[in-house]
Amino acid sequence: MISSDDSFVPPTIVPPTLVLHASYGADHDLDVDWGWEYTVGDARPRVSLHDSAPHPGYRDRAQEQEILDRLDIPLETFGLLSAGEAGGEGNSVSRARLSGIDTMRFSTELLPWAENQPGIAVEVSGSPADYREESDSLRIGVSAHDVVGETDWFDLGVTISVAGRDVPFTEVFLALSREQSHMLLPDGTFFSLLKPELRTLRTLIAEARALRDVSDGPPRISRFQVGLWDDLVELGVVDHQTEAWRRQVAGLRSIESVDAKELPATLAARLRPYQAEGFRWLAFVWEFQLGGILADDMGLGKTLQSLALICHAKQADSALPPFLIIAPTSVVANWEAEAARFAPDLRVVSIFDTLRRRGEGLEQIVAGADVVVTSYTLLRLDFDTYSGITWSGLILDEAQAVKNHQSKIYQCARSLTTPFKLAITGTPMENNLMELWSLLSITAPGLFPNPTRFRDYYARPIEKQGDADLLTQLRRRIKPLVKRRTKEQVAADLPAKQEQVLEVDLHPRHRKVYQTHLQKERQKVLGLVDDMNRNRFTILRSLTLLRQLSLHAGLIDDAKDDLPCAKIDALLEQLVDVVDGGHRALVFSQFTGFLGKVRERLSAAGVEYCYLDGRTRNRAKVVEQFKEGSAPVFLISLKAGGFGLNLTEADYCFLLDPWWNPATEAQAVDRTHRIGQTRNVMVYRLVAKGTIEEKVMMLKERKAELFSSVMDEGGAFDTTLDADDIRMLFS
Repeated sequence: MISSDDSFVPPTIVPPTLVLHASYGADHDLDVDWGWEYTVGDARPRVSLHDSAPHPGYRDRAQEQEILDRLDIPLETFGLLSAGEAGGEGNSVSRARLSGIDTMRFSTELLPWAENQPGIAVEVSGSPADYREESDSLRIGVSAHDVVGETDWFDLGVTISVAGRDVPFTEVFLALSREQSHMLLPDGTFFSLLKPELRTLRTLIAEARALRDVSDGPPRISRFQVGLWDDLVELGVVDHQTEAWRRQVAGLRSIESVDAKELPATLAARLRPYQAEGFRWLAFVWEFQLGGILADDMGLGKTLQSLALICHAKQADSALPPFLIIAPTSVVANWEAEAARFAPDLRVVSIFDTLRRRGEGLEQIVAGADVVVTSYTLLRLDFDTYSGITWSGLILDEAQAVKNHQSKIYQCARSLTTPFKLAITGTPMENNLMELWSLLSITAPGLFPNPTRFRDYYARPIEKQGDADLLTQLRRRIKPLVKRRTKEQVAADLPAKQEQVLEVDLHPRHRKVYQTHLQKERQKVLGLVDDMNRNRFTILRSLTLLRQLSLHAGLIDDAKDDLPCAKIDALLEQLVDVVDGGHRALVFSQFTGFLGKVRERLSAAGVEYCYLDGRTRNRAKVVEQFKEGSAPVFLISLKAGGFGLNLTEADYCFLLDPWWNPATEAQAVDRTHRIGQTRNVMVYRLVAKGTIEEKVMMLKERKAELFSSVMDEGGAFDTTLDADDIRMLFS
């Protein structure tokens, strides 16, 4: 035994050896310790962490640290070296117990390296497993199996094999979720979890689970999720798929290259090439009973394409039950007129009143009909009766009417039982992605079945964080079920549309009134904006007040009715030139009170006009008066006339009050800039300088970016009307 007495003179000491000792147990357990072995004469003492005796006088700590620095051995990776020891402060042996992946890595990475290093001795006890990497033999398989009692959902199977052996997928997925680098099997076989296909698999399975309506149970896939299926198939091979699934996937995968179908003989129209393409797409989703969204730009003939589909279906089976078409009240008559023009063989029944007022049963009303057209309001009021009728399909015109998934009309449209549902709208989303979800949840209910999960997985990351990868993924997922063409893409023969903003300076007296109210409303709103949900009504009321005040002071205070109105002056100046040039104009405002003041000025100036708002009786007669008459100006309430009208007789369009929703303005402009127009269309937006209208124009640009990003493959975006937007509007 070596003495630590002060009189002790040590013999010659050879530089120490670093000793690694590995003791293998069962199930990949491993005890590891390391220490310093000195040669002191004939003895070989070791320094141990667990020695309670004073440090022997022969230990050279500086030399130990020099050896560690030279070897750069990663002992800390396995818990064998503390920060203090790495810094030269330690003086003892460290120990660790390893298991699983750590045992494999120690055995395959550290021990082989240490055995070839001078100054290191390796001691092994027990029998290590035969560790061997098989990453190159990894194979991923996918399968789809019928679920008993389900028509839209299939069990999604994923198998993983390595070196011909099956590996439980749940264990692999758990290891991936824990960010492990390798997966170790009981016999010592291991493979890398850093392979790109496994990382992609984790993402895809997480997507499938995240978007399901329930969180428990095995992963499932909907017949509408062909994009997700194709991404899975790219990772490996298809092990099995039921006939129903194979048919659905084959159909959706080929939806962009559908075979040309002959137009039905009963269609009395010549379709443009893009309209014929749209008909083929509709016929395809009808054949597979998939549903979808026809989202062509406004004015490209979505009604005609839909009528072609109905003719096609009835031609194939004349005994089909009727199609139910739901439209805004103002558009119901238009469907009847378009059907009479383009599909005269179809028997169309239009319902303009509640069943109680009609005094008839719905079965008697629709008996023998091919098409039944009614309004969203009447569907909501008489839903129980409509839901009791057998329909071939449901067609939702101007489907943005069901964009709010918390509304009663949305619930009616979604719960109505029919094998086929089609949404028709030029604006499938106006404000946020949840509006697009609403339409898809009606027409393709298995694509994104749960609104909360869709919001958390897609909507928030895309809208709030500008997640470009998720945006690209979302486009891929919805592409087979959404058909959209813009005018620029398909209507090369459509005349040009020129747009211009006319800035208007308020009269000084008008501006003074505006500024006074602005200060008052700003102080009120900025105190409420932190709780948008609770105070939304009050905030929007203040916004509306300032918008009206930007138009005419008399709209909010009768005592100010005689103040000059620069915007009406500017409009009259423009209309004089329009009329003198032999042109005709549509004039839109969201405020009927302001349109009333415009009427007074037009009458005083001797300018003939037609007028339409929500209270107009015999709407069709007023529209016909403008189309067939000589009045050069048509004043239209945006809510009443923003859609469902074909007014190509006009070639000028004036928008008197901008709002942040670009779709609202687009709907107005497209009353005249649509198929059938032969002249260039001039669009003027009148904006009051120095008012909330300028801020509204800025918001409108952001909303346009949102729509373009998702529907027209624009860039990423960040848009919602949030507290910061409100602060900007009142700044």
